[in-house]
Amino acid sequence: MAHPFLERLQSGPMVCDGAMGTQLYARGVSYDRCFDELVVSQPDVVEAVHRDYLAAGAEIIETNTFGANRVRLAEHGLAECVTLFNTEAVAIARRAVAASGRSAFVAGAVGPLGKLVAPFGTLTRSEARAAFVEQIKALADAGVDLLILETFSHLGEMVETVKAAKLVAPALPLVAQMTFNEDGVTVHGDTPADVVAALEPLGVDVLGANCSHGSQPMLEVMEAMAAVASKPLAAQPNAGFPTVVDGRYMYLSSPDYMADYARQMIEVGVTLIGGCCGTTPAHIRALAEIARATPPARRVSRSAVAVRDVHPESDNGAAYHPTGLQRKLDEKFVVTVEVTPPRSFDVGRILPAIMDLRKSGLVDAINVDDNPRATAGLSALAMCSLIQSRVGMETVLHLACRTRNLIALHSELMGAHALGVRNVFVVMGDLPHVGNYPNASAVADVTASGLMSLIKRFNEGVDMNGKPLGSRTSFFVGCAFNLGAENLDKELKVLDKKIAAGADFILTQPIYEPETFFRVHRRLGEFPLPVIVGVMPLANHRNAEYLHNEVPGMVIPEDIRQRMREAGETEGRAEGIKIAQEFLDAVYEHVRGAYFIPQFRRYDTVVDVLQGLPWAGQRVPA
Repeated sequence: MAHPFLERLQSGPMVCDGAMGTQLYARGVSYDRCFDELVVSQPDVVEAVHRDYLAAGAEIIETNTFGANRVRLAEHGLAECVTLFNTEAVAIARRAVAASGRSAFVAGAVGPLGKLVAPFGTLTRSEARAAFVEQIKALADAGVDLLILETFSHLGEMVETVKAAKLVAPALPLVAQMTFNEDGVTVHGDTPADVVAALEPLGVDVLGANCSHGSQPMLEVMEAMAAVASKPLAAQPNAGFPTVVDGRYMYLSSPDYMADYARQMIEVGVTLIGGCCGTTPAHIRALAEIARATPPARRVSRSAVAVRDVHPESDNGAAYHPTGLQRKLDEKFVVTVEVTPPRSFDVGRILPAIMDLRKSGLVDAINVDDNPRATAGLSALAMCSLIQSRVGMETVLHLACRTRNLIALHSELMGAHALGVRNVFVVMGDLPHVGNYPNASAVADVTASGLMSLIKRFNEGVDMNGKPLGSRTSFFVGCAFNLGAENLDKELKVLDKKIAAGADFILTQPIYEPETFFRVHRRLGEFPLPVIVGVMPLANHRNAEYLHNEVPGMVIPEDIRQRMREAGETEGRAEGIKIAQEFLDAVYEHVRGAYFIPQFRRYDTVVDVLQGLPWAGQRVPA
């Protein structure tokens, strides 16, 4: 026997409700609140929204559970409230239906987790599956009539959610809705046809789109889906683009405008129509009138829809061009020097110092730090471009994951390659609260190894979803490794992940005694990648004590600090140079280069260290 929802769907177009968040915001709830928690703290407000939509003619109301999964709730410290919030949300929706005196279906709303799954993000696939299973089971146990999976931009995550629903609630009808941009593809490049091909075999009952942009782009998506789909279609567009008026978000599409496009969507073959961001009970009332007046139409034939090529041919066969640093690592002992961009846009004192390094003939590349200690300053990419164009030295761009979301990282890499900056050193970056903008948000879209995987896909000519970029990039990717890590086993496991993600070389944190290096060397036998060992010459004994006692990750052995104390103020710098020389002499046969981190912008210290080493700039690694 067919489920009552599916039977009703066969008899003609159905109307779902509109935006929950927009209505809560209109009732005074700020956008920084956890909307899902309102089912406990303000249940009457949530129920009032349901009642308004039912009065407007909605036959389906969605529970206020879009973000009621463990991952999203954890951001508000509410990870243990999944079952409570989903159960209460269903009870509120049921009360609203009973009070309306009308017949309506309660749909359990399930949204994406808001975090990337490994290898790009920190969330494992099993954690993602468990989060969806937990929420969907709670909704099913609470008695929803159907499930609506909505606003998914990543097709792989939607597939995982559908599988979770089929596992714990196989009897519930399933509506699966992706979100598309104005070009008719998801942000990850999937076309409507891709979505249909992936979801129909999994047994979804209704598939479609929600959110996205406005009604006109949504109609184009529906036309494309109708051309290839055999399942019923759903469309819940936004009320156009949002704008801010007197500090409040406003959407421009009128109820009549959306109703006209709803009619066209029904004529194309859409059988479930509703609204998303910006829609109100007035919009739903207009959609309900159209749904009653517009009979369902036969599906548009495949040949009737022009298929747009959204994946143009790419020059993926273009030759990969090794960077200068990459070539030199096979030829000589390389030397790189770290430079921190200024806090202002004035590079008048830094560029001449870098020019002196070039003239020394001892330095091969300049590392450019990316907002160290979370301090805002000149862009690292801009600094790299200035050094390469004005000084003529190759650079290594440090790229911090924590200060940019995935979109910004993608754009930064494209910009770097276009500017000729091809060496990239990937780091997580410092937490914002330690810097000069302590209220800035930390971003965790992607891990260091995930970003390396993304860069390697760029080198293959595709983005993280396998969609063509147009041509291949030629990035040479470095990863960090702490030779002095207290938990070496953990550090080596992280290194294995970075190597698996495609790292090409290693930059280590600075160390001061050979034994720390050889402890790791004995463990590994030989390093799996070329190693450029970190060297930070000490300036004086106070500097040594500060680094050891106040800088995370820095360990200055007691005998080294004692040497610096004995050297005193006048001979401290000379002793620091001597310590660096002794260290490099001891390890140079086992590494490919030195990564200098000069303190207090004393770049001349690098030259002083190297001039005391007769093999500097000449040695060819064995």
